[in-house]
Amino acid sequence: MILAERAARVAAETRLVDARAEAANAQADLSSTEALIAHLKLEIEKLRRELYGSRSERKARLLEQMELQLEDLEAAATEDELTAEQATARTQTVQSFQRKRPSRKPFSEHLPRERIVIAAPTSCSCCGSARLSKLGEDVTETLEVIPRQWKVVQTVREKFSCRECEKITQPPAPFHVTPRGFAGPNLLAMILFEKFGQHQPLNRQSERYRREGIDLSVSTLADQVGACTTVLQPLHALIEAHVLAAERLHGDDTTVPILAKGKTVTGHIWTYVRDDRPFGGTAPPAALYYASRDRRQEHPERHLRGYTGILQADAYSGYNGLYDPSRAQGAITSALCWAHARRQFFELADIAANARRGRQAPAISPVALQAVRRIDALFDIERAINGLSAEERLRARQEQSVPLVAELEAWLRDERCRLSRSASVAKPIDYMLRRWDRFARFLDDGRVCLTNNAAERALRGFALGRKSWLFAGSDRGAARAAAMTTLIMTAKLNDIDPLAWLADVLTRIADTRQNRLPELLPWEWKMPILQAAA
Repeated sequence: MILAERAARVAAETRLVDARAEAANAQADLSSTEALIAHLKLEIEKLRRELYGSRSERKARLLEQMELQLEDLEAAATEDELTAEQATARTQTVQSFQRKRPSRKPFSEHLPRERIVIAAPTSCSCCGSARLSKLGEDVTETLEVIPRQWKVVQTVREKFSCRECEKITQPPAPFHVTPRGFAGPNLLAMILFEKFGQHQPLNRQSERYRREGIDLSVSTLADQVGACTTVLQPLHALIEAHVLAAERLHGDDTTVPILAKGKTVTGHIWTYVRDDRPFGGTAPPAALYYASRDRRQEHPERHLRGYTGILQADAYSGYNGLYDPSRAQGAITSALCWAHARRQFFELADIAANARRGRQAPAISPVALQAVRRIDALFDIERAINGLSAEERLRARQEQSVPLVAELEAWLRDERCRLSRSASVAKPIDYMLRRWDRFARFLDDGRVCLTNNAAERALRGFALGRKSWLFAGSDRGAARAAAMTTLIMTAKLNDIDPLAWLADVLTRIADTRQNRLPELLPWEWKMPILQAAA
């Protein structure tokens, strides 16, 4: 009787263990499937973005949200997988769960390999014989990181005296950006890139270096930053001249808090981007930044006082003086951004946002929804002709976009006549109709883009960075940030690692003659690197 009860209890415990193992496997399978689906959705959205370009700000936010969700799902799937392995290890009948993972890309060939060979057995584990012959080997690759290493470079300059005239001869001291400097070019490039490219303030850098055993105070780092900005000023001037010689510019600005007496004031960072690639131009892309304490009209007039090309920007009234036909240098041609106009309609027709707001959400505007659809048809045409020559783009627009724009204008004017002055959709309609000739400028010039997204992308770093560094310390600090960001963003636009470029430039700029400084510009610096790789 006792034996039977014990056997029944053991059988019940075994069934319970098996059931728990099967449940753990099922949960792990569910988590793995969800993570795999999320991964595939993210890849699909990224491919669509690469194929058709950026469709809206909401799409960019959607990708970021999907990446965060994928992180959580992947972490949960790994936890459930380990739980399932531990549960199945206590049973003999339930097989362990095998997770379906996306295929992982192989490690890059340029990474150094360290080969660790596990000692081979000296005798057979079955019969004990020592007559073993090698059949092959299995290699398992593990990605590892070596912590950052610091070193002190000692440059020895030997002195010699002449036996005849007793004159002392010695090689010159190595160049340092700061007088009696101590920081090497790679260290300086890292400090600059982390501050202006990764938006890490100097106090955080100083704390991190101190944890690594290197005592570099904030004032010491600030000295290096100021000196580097001065040394690199000639390259900034060359980039400025290159940008302002463009046939077409993208212009925009964003706010930056600037420290004042006992408070902060709302300063502005202005950007002007030269990017001729959409209409098949061969000139290298570049971005130029300026800083100001306010947003008065005098700032863009000073920035572009010698410019007479096309300016793609929003409808900010501060640019109006540049479009005046009586301007001494000649009027700048204005082209407005359709993305700005579309955004105002989209906010009134965002079904997903309304669903999140619940009962408090306003009603979807059918007029706004129809306007978004009509504008999206123009964007579809633009994606197909992006990168073609200006003549080909103009020809395609005359054939496909002109009828759609004419229909859109007639439809907007007809709808506006039916709307009251207080209607929410009347404001974006008036915004377009009052400036219709500037919105339709792209129909007459193949160099004009449909949007001003190039300038908005160039300002994204400041929009993200100001959450990290809170404010600029002074007007000169904001101007210094604008100058250094000009160099870093231009390097990025030319597909160059800003860190490597800055390190090399800081090494060579002192020995480079004035007439050869253009060789250090990002697009010129890139060519020898490509030739050496080839």
